[in-house]
Amino acid sequence: MKRIRLGAIALGSVAALGLGLAAPSIAAPESGTTVPTYQEFKASTLQDIDKQYIVNGDEPAGTNADLRDFYDRMVGADAPINGLIVNTVGGVDDKWSATQALNLTYCVSNKFGTSKTNVVNAMNQGVALWEGATSKVNFTYVPAQDASCTTRNNAVLFSVEPTNTTQYIARAFFPSTAKRSRNVLVNATSLMSSGSWTPGNILGHELGHTLGFRHEHTRPEAGTCFEDNNWRPLTPYDKASIMHYPQCNGSSSDLSMTDTDRAGVRALYGS
Repeated sequence: MKRIRLGAIALGSVAALGLGLAAPSIAAPESGTTVPTYQEFKASTLQDIDKQYIVNGDEPAGTNADLRDFYDRMVGADAPINGLIVNTVGGVDDKWSATQALNLTYCVSNKFGTSKTNVVNAMNQGVALWEGATSKVNFTYVPAQDASCTTRNNAVLFSVEPTNTTQYIARAFFPSTAKRSRNVLVNATSLMSSGSWTPGNILGHELGHTLGFRHEHTRPEAGTCFEDNNWRPLTPYDKASIMHYPQCNGSSSDLSMTDTDRAGVRALYGS
């Protein structure tokens, strides 16, 4: 898979690697390291099509205020010091309600043009991975909303839209993300030309984020690509997880889903 560059800036010695390009990440400061100022960190952070900041490779931090909150959590007094994990917000699992988890509606923008069929198919494949693991999660594609497929469309829970950058393959959001930022952005060309990383598995990874799952490689067992400690373990560490970047000491070559991933989604949403 082609790499453009690695993370631009990190506190300490660890930078997160993204699907194609790493957006900046902040690891806990280590003795003898220099912590960048907020302005330095902000200047090095990728901004997306709708002006959202992207951290940890493929996760939106939202507005300037959200990015500042992310920075402060990583360098403040409570900064972290050192299969499947769920994102937490204020110590609470970041997940959909039981009712909403069965009604995860989405559209796929017509702006993908001739690439739209590839994106629709890849979404179907990614959806099938999670739905095949538990009957408590159900994604529903709503083609009737494709002509107005943006975050402003309240007829669907989220939108799938093209990126305006070649700096990463795709990025998603967490359940706690505000509606104005709730989209999956996809570079359709890179999606179809990422070597052993199949389109369905790539979007399966991103859909894992939409369900609340974090990058598995932020766990200490990975030994690299640390992001933060705002997560709760659902399973033992799984280096082959669909949520673990292969380039972060992962063992999967294709981002395929594992039995541990399936156990993790059942632990969070039920079976």
